[in-house]
Amino acid sequence: MKIRYTWEKFFTQAQVESLFLSVDWISGRYPERLYKALMHSSAVLTAWDDDKLVGLARVLDDSEMLAQIHYLLVEPGYHGQGIASQLIEMIKEKYQDYFYIEGMPEDKANVPFYVKHGFTVMENGAAIQICNLGDKSKL
Repeated sequence: MKIRYTWEKFFTQAQVESLFLSVDWISGRYPERLYKALMHSSAVLTAWDDDKLVGLARVLDDSEMLAQIHYLLVEPGYHGQGIASQLIEMIKEKYQDYFYIEGMPEDKANVPFYVKHGFTVMENGAAIQICNLGDKSKL
């Protein structure tokens, strides 16, 4: 199986909805808003198995100094194939001249994955958030 990666935003709303729901993220329940948010994001990197969207990473950046990885997800049936690793490495390459590339994994269990790819845990940092949804899990 050959996975194709692209920075082009040619995914459909239905494809994005399906991917996000496959990992049970609440964002998938709001497909119109999710699609609009992705289309207006600084960068969206996608992974494709033929015409099937199997992975996605979204980066928000200020065009000079800071890039934040906001989404990184791979359809469960494609886990363990290096897709997430390839997405991260492509983001690191694209943003190599920025001062910071940051991420905020929603699940502490994912921190070792990021550390394996050269990220460090901020010693005195803390994640902060205001959630305006009733169900605050898996945004």
